[in-house]
Amino acid sequence: MTIKEIELYNFRIYKGENKIDLSSTNKHNIFIVSGRNGFGKTTFLMSMVWCLYGRNMQEVDDLYKKEIGDQGGYSKYIANSLNRLAKAEENYKFHVSIKFVNVNIPEVPCKEITVKRSYNTLTSTSEEVEVLIDGYPSELAMEVGQEIFIREFIMPIEIAKFFFFDAEKIVNLAEVNTTEQRTKLSQAYSEVLGIKKYEDIKGNLESLQMKLRQESASSEEKNQLAQLQADVIKYENQIKDNEEKISEYREQRNEKNKESRDIQNKLIKEGSLITVEELQKIRATEDELTKRQTGLQNELRDSYDIIPFAIVGEKFLEVTRQIENENNFKSAQFKEENVKGVTSKILTDLDDIPKPKDLLITHEIRKFYSDNFEQLIRKHFFSDTPSLPEDFKELHEFSETQKNELFTLLSNIKFSFRESFKRINGEYNLTKNELTAIRRRIKDAETNQENPIIAELRMRKEELDKDIISIEATVDSLQREIGEFTNEKTQRGKRIEELSRKLNVSKKNKEKDAVITRNINNLKDFIGKFKAKKKESLEEQILKGLETLMHKKGFIKKVEVEIIGNDIDIVLKNNRNEEIKKESLSKGEQQMYATALLRGLVEESDIQFPVFIDSPMQKFDEQHAENIIKYFYPNVSDQVVIFPLINKELNEREYNILSKHIARTFIINNVHEDSSEFLSVEPVDFLKTYNRMYNNAN
Repeated sequence: MTIKEIELYNFRIYKGENKIDLSSTNKHNIFIVSGRNGFGKTTFLMSMVWCLYGRNMQEVDDLYKKEIGDQGGYSKYIANSLNRLAKAEENYKFHVSIKFVNVNIPEVPCKEITVKRSYNTLTSTSEEVEVLIDGYPSELAMEVGQEIFIREFIMPIEIAKFFFFDAEKIVNLAEVNTTEQRTKLSQAYSEVLGIKKYEDIKGNLESLQMKLRQESASSEEKNQLAQLQADVIKYENQIKDNEEKISEYREQRNEKNKESRDIQNKLIKEGSLITVEELQKIRATEDELTKRQTGLQNELRDSYDIIPFAIVGEKFLEVTRQIENENNFKSAQFKEENVKGVTSKILTDLDDIPKPKDLLITHEIRKFYSDNFEQLIRKHFFSDTPSLPEDFKELHEFSETQKNELFTLLSNIKFSFRESFKRINGEYNLTKNELTAIRRRIKDAETNQENPIIAELRMRKEELDKDIISIEATVDSLQREIGEFTNEKTQRGKRIEELSRKLNVSKKNKEKDAVITRNINNLKDFIGKFKAKKKESLEEQILKGLETLMHKKGFIKKVEVEIIGNDIDIVLKNNRNEEIKKESLSKGEQQMYATALLRGLVEESDIQFPVFIDSPMQKFDEQHAENIIKYFYPNVSDQVVIFPLINKELNEREYNILSKHIARTFIINNVHEDSSEFLSVEPVDFLKTYNRMYNNAN
């Protein structure tokens, strides 16, 4: 899948209709879009994310979440996205459209798909999304919903961060500190590696099997199941209600936060103790510390839940071994049934083959072949079946979901919990102290003048700050409730699973149940092998990427991808087989690791999608930059769009190295402080034209 054309109409700094042609008639895959700071490079990247995901763009990356928060919430962000000149001319409409080609949608033949998101600041209450296939409204998109269509057939939002990213911020992939971050990243890895789609199929089969079995339940059992299912729906609705309330409260908090900061700016200007630029830097530090403190608080809360399991470590390990053996036991049973089934089919087919009249197959001969067929089938097709004692007993009967949760917890305790808890506790106290000092400095910078206007401003700011604290407490309370509701819902779900497993299948559904059981077991077997294959392949890809990109050869000797249940983690090791903590890497090394990881994920995924990279050479030294240009950008995707600052993030030498891969180049020309446009320039003239326009300035 590639992008043929993008159109921005009255979107932020892009006044009127602005189209950019990203088609290529040759095999060159690099597109360069550049301009000076403030001319609209990041806006262009953000416009595409908005076009695809709208309000949910905050889920793609913290970069967009911060931008929206700084403007006072999504409603303010969207209202401010109308170009100022267009607003002055009373044109209140803006839109962004992306035209895709080479899209593969099963059973839907198409040459082009256009996604267009529009908004009218005067009349709209929400955005309007259109999906056109070959110029006509898509019936499939209207049937499933445009937002779902985009996520299912264009790009799942969970993995968009791997395709739209700021190279300077990519180091976030190497700085996973909270459980929430790790969970989200694991989900993204699972999605991009193709694991999730098979897990989803298995989950659907398990749900179908439960429904079949529930049909044979007694009246009392049906009532019990109905009550449990009603409870699950109730908790799902409560979770949804709380999430909607949290979203509303966060919008209010962002609005109040912006007003409070604007007042603070006025107070500090009056006091003249620090400049506005210094204040912005201090605030950036405050934002970073606040974010870190929130993450650490969540980590501490999660750690307190794990401590009891860590205390009874040996017993907990015994339970996990028993559950692993139970899983092997079920697998062995299933494979033994397959061996016997295949043997029986072969013997039956042999019996049906016409035999010479003088050939007599006695019972002893038949038994000889039957026994040996079993052994040979087991040897050649089921040799990986685990062996267990004959007197082995099942004690727990954990579902696949329960087993995955348990092994994820074990992995946490085994590999990282003790060190992690010490680190979290120490970092939390340090962050808290730093945040207090920063906030004291900001407060001290506010004016001491007591004229009526200043007094009124200070009073309003104090009211806003109290409101913000109150909102944050409410949000925290709602999140705790979500945790409780989620736990209750999970418990009811497990109870439904337990009851359904114990039910005897009715005669009419027996054959269906057997087929589903066989398919579930086949899928489990396949998923296990698929994960092992992806693990090995991704390890090779990341290590290969690191060896290619890093100039410290042999520094990272081994990459281990750990897939335990739903948890996916990546461990780096040196030549002594000791773990290299990713947080101990320098910023440049973290960026190299994140780049190698990104390359490996894109290489291993079945997803063909353009890659867009802002600030492409930030934090790279000369050698690393050359490696990125030679080996990463030309190979990461069939279409790569980079947004460099010329002469700073991409110099003449680097441009010349990249030139044989460049398809098209564009300069963002700022024609007015509120209006920019795209100028298409021949790649051979690009640097000369850029330097002539901006006189070598950046």
